[in-house]
Amino acid sequence: MNLELDHVALTSTNIPASIAWYSEHCGAVVLYQDASWAMLQIGKGKLALVSPNQHPGHVGLRIDANDLEVAAQGFNKPIENHRDGTKGIYVEDPDGNAIEFISYPKD
Repeated sequence: MNLELDHVALTSTNIPASIAWYSEHCGAVVLYQDASWAMLQIGKGKLALVSPNQHPGHVGLRIDANDLEVAAQGFNKPIENHRDGTKGIYVEDPDGNAIEFISYPKD
């Protein structure tokens, strides 16, 4: 299984205010935004801002589609289709930290 760090997700109770803060103080560029979450590019990394009621704060690990299928079976988790075209599963590490295995559609 080939994984790479894709993003870190922080919870936000006010997505537009958080976007403004990260844009002003960190030079963030908005890659995607709607009312309940956003994906920002900061340097070479990505930061997701998520609403507390929709997603947990988490670390996103990029995985290819075939390996996502294997991981979903191994964790006995259904693959979720996300509104931005990605697919993934959420699991917890031994300490209860949320980890997302995320796969992007092929270009």
